[in-house]
Amino acid sequence: MSIFDYNWGLVWEYREALLAGLWTAAAVAIVGLVISLVFGLLLAVLRSAPKPFNWIAVAYINIFRGVPALVSVIWVYFGLALVLGIRFTVFQAGVIALSLLYSAFFAEIFRSALQAVPSGHTEAGLALGMRPHQIFFSVTLPQAVKIALPNIGSMFIGMVKDTSTFTVIGLLEVVRVTQNLVATTFQPFVLYTAAAIIYVLAAFAIDFVFRMIENAYVRPPMGIVGRGLRAHQRREIVALAARVKAVTPATGTVYTPK
Repeated sequence: MSIFDYNWGLVWEYREALLAGLWTAAAVAIVGLVISLVFGLLLAVLRSAPKPFNWIAVAYINIFRGVPALVSVIWVYFGLALVLGIRFTVFQAGVIALSLLYSAFFAEIFRSALQAVPSGHTEAGLALGMRPHQIFFSVTLPQAVKIALPNIGSMFIGMVKDTSTFTVIGLLEVVRVTQNLVATTFQPFVLYTAAAIIYVLAAFAIDFVFRMIENAYVRPPMGIVGRGLRAHQRREIVALAARVKAVTPATGTVYTPK
């Protein structure tokens, strides 16, 4: 039996169900990405905090980087629900499981990105009279995000793929939909091949989107957006010049080196 003897028309016939599964996987991953980024940044900051806060951050990161996604979602859906007395939906359990796991990975990504920002930038901000939180959010964090963007994109691809393990709790993503279709059509090779192609195409699409974001972040685009960004930069330069002028003593004398 050759590969062409399989019923490949099933892929087109059940395209809506497969795409619906992809949308479910993407929705869980997107919500999990947002939560993971916030908690990952918080953990990265705690890594540099005094004891015992840095101990807590290190323990969390080392524990959850070693937990498989399958075990994490079982903990959340069955174990955590019993402990807290809360019945999570499969969507909520998937989001919580991804957030617990990937916030640990994002913490290390942000930590390395924050450390890659030259310390002279912080010193320059302090010399201009900026407060530490202003320096962090206006100077350090934007540069760290720019450095971390490629790794964030790679992690998001992993999050989408890890949703395939959530079939154990009944999440109707691509693999779960494929399993249901195989049970009725008895065409596992065709449908699992289609599922694999869907994941590969999704990975290409995510990589393309993050590359566009990275290029727009590093090199501001032209047109209306570009003009708006350049106008914003000019306002920041004017405000910075005014700040420098305000903190510079007006002695009325010119220093001449001896």
